[in-house]
Amino acid sequence: MDQASPAAPSQPIVERFDAIIIGSGQAGNPLAHNLADAGWRVALIEREHLGGSCVNYGCTPTKAMLASAQIAHEVRRGQSMGVHAGQVNVNLSEIVARKNRLVKEWRSGQEHHAASRPNITLVRGEARFLGPKRVSVEARILTAERIFINTGTSPLVLPIEGIRDVPYLTNRNVMDLTDIPEHLIVIGGSYIGLEFGQMFRRFGAQVTVMEYMERIIPLEDEDVSAALQEALEDEGMVFRLASRAAQVRADDAGRIHVTVEERDGGAAQEIVGSHLLLAAGRRPNTDALNLEAAGVKTNRGWIVVNEFLETNVPGVYALGDVKGGPAFT
Repeated sequence: MDQASPAAPSQPIVERFDAIIIGSGQAGNPLAHNLADAGWRVALIEREHLGGSCVNYGCTPTKAMLASAQIAHEVRRGQSMGVHAGQVNVNLSEIVARKNRLVKEWRSGQEHHAASRPNITLVRGEARFLGPKRVSVEARILTAERIFINTGTSPLVLPIEGIRDVPYLTNRNVMDLTDIPEHLIVIGGSYIGLEFGQMFRRFGAQVTVMEYMERIIPLEDEDVSAALQEALEDEGMVFRLASRAAQVRADDAGRIHVTVEERDGGAAQEIVGSHLLLAAGRRPNTDALNLEAAGVKTNRGWIVVNEFLETNVPGVYALGDVKGGPAFT
């Protein structure tokens, strides 16, 4: 009897769409909704939570916690204006719980908007280009004539000696703290670092901000930087400008030691804190996309686009922070 020939391996089914959107951020979500409402078949790929950074780690949670910090600040200021409310007691656990409820509500709203549109297929997982018009997500293969990349950014971890050996914080997890830091050291004196620095100072933490440039928010006008620094110093924040963190280490008690070197070559000094927040920049979420397979050009990881947000590959677009430029929160 002749032996049967071995069965050829089955080829994965290619799912065809009018548009593929990679990332459900503040550009990807409304685009998916509008295209679906116009009759397009849309694949919305998300590896984590719908809503992107804004809903989950940016605008929504930060503004929720900043509102609590503002109230604590105003109650303390009230004494100077004849309003005496007694001792301010900040319960960070309750503040974080409120923040989490608001994030969950917004995230659920995004889930509802996607589920209510039959033309949107939500695909969970990491997207990877196989070619200019083809993307894989785990075992699935998707194709479309138009692909929109909205993968956003992640915190930049500076190559500081010892940084991998200490429990540093970023904007992704600093809002999960349920105990107020005794002394928060912030590396980075721009928008994110100052926002969190002021928030935790108003909660009651000692805050020191380190900035490599000679002034905070160095992209703003000098008078703006000076006025903001003065206001923050009035609230008790401390600044170390024109300096860099050369080394970090944790001692047996869990305290963070940061060796500070001045740009002008002065003697190195050490700052000791209870917590360390990295807020010195962002990096594009493009490493896992395999953009080389699609031929998409990048500049240090940032996707290069034209005035219409189209990449060098026709039909492939980049939206939001992943293409570089101004970031808003």
